[in-house]
Amino acid sequence: MKIENILPADIERRSMEIIESEIGDMSAFSEPEKLIVKRCVHTTADFDYKENLRFSENAAELGITALKSGAVIVTDTQMALAGISKPACKQLSCELHCFMSDPDVAEKAKALGVTRAVVSVDKTAELFADRTLIYAVGNAPTALIRLHGLITERKLRPALIIGAPVGFVNVVEAKKLIMTAGVPYIVAEGRKGGSTVAAAILNAMLYVLYER
Repeated sequence: MKIENILPADIERRSMEIIESEIGDMSAFSEPEKLIVKRCVHTTADFDYKENLRFSENAAELGITALKSGAVIVTDTQMALAGISKPACKQLSCELHCFMSDPDVAEKAKALGVTRAVVSVDKTAELFADRTLIYAVGNAPTALIRLHGLITERKLRPALIIGAPVGFVNVVEAKKLIMTAGVPYIVAEGRKGGSTVAAAILNAMLYVLYER
C-alpha cells in the first residue's frame, strides 16, 4: 500500500482529480450541474450521486443567479448552516439562517404538535416571502412537505429548493412531492442525502462566484 505524500492545501485538488478519473461520462450534465455532482461525490465518497441527483430545468444556473443577487439561504439544520461557505456568502451579501433552535419555533411546534421543521418553513414565509430565497433541506422531509403546501397556497415561492433529506420515513415521498411544486429544485432522489450534501450543493454554486 502506497501512502501519497501530499500537502494539506493540495488534498482537495487531488481528490477532485481522482473523482474526475473515476466518475465516467458527464456529458448529460450542464457545467454547473457537473460541479454540483462532483462536490457531492467529494463530500460523501459516494458516486451514486451521479445517478440520483435530479435537476429541474436550469436549476443550477438559476441558483447561481439567485446567489449572485444576494439570496436569503435558509437551512433545516445547524449542521448544514455550518457547512456553507461563510466567506462566499459574505462576499455575495447572502444571508444565512436556520430557525430550528429558535425558542419561538420550539414552543410553537410543541403547541401545534408538528415538527420544528414545519414551523421553520412557516417562519421563513413570514420573514422572507418577498425575498429571493433558497431553501436547503438536508434532514427533515416535513420541511419539503410544508414548502410544497405553502407554494401551492401561493404564500411562498423560493428561487430554488435543495431537497436532500436522508432517511427512511417519508423521505422518498417528500422528495417526489417537491419535484411537483413548480419551482426550481435540486433533489437527491431516494433515501440518500444529509446536511453535508445540502451544504455541498450550495457550496458548489457559491464557488462558481467566489474565488477561494
